[in-house]
Amino acid sequence: QVQLVESGGGSVQAGGSLRLSCVVSGKIYRTFAMAWFRQSPGKEREGVAGIDSDGTAQYADSVKGRFTASRDNAKNTVYLQMDNLEPEDSGTYYCAAGDYDLATLFDVTYSYWGQGTQVTVSS
Repeated sequence: QVQLVESGGGSVQAGGSLRLSCVVSGKIYRTFAMAWFRQSPGKEREGVAGIDSDGTAQYADSVKGRFTASRDNAKNTVYLQMDNLEPEDSGTYYCAAGDYDLATLFDVTYSYWGQGTQVTVSS
């Protein structure tokens, strides 16, 4: 059974930083794409960053230059470093894992999801 557990959410002021982590268990982690999504009340879930097993990442336009996705295959962990946060970045952030090593920003790509961690950015 695949499990994804996120951590690192919290409350910060605009301009601040947070680092999210997601630990994956029960899967051959190294060969699968991972991603971060977010959802805020009244809005659809959106892809924030996707990362292949070799570390190649892609980002939503709204976070380019501010967010950085990375992964440590030895620790079965994927990270999302979020800098220069804006109030619009607030929401629940979800980690996701796919069945193939092809990262996208579309949620249909991913079969496994974490429970989410809350991020609140105040102005």
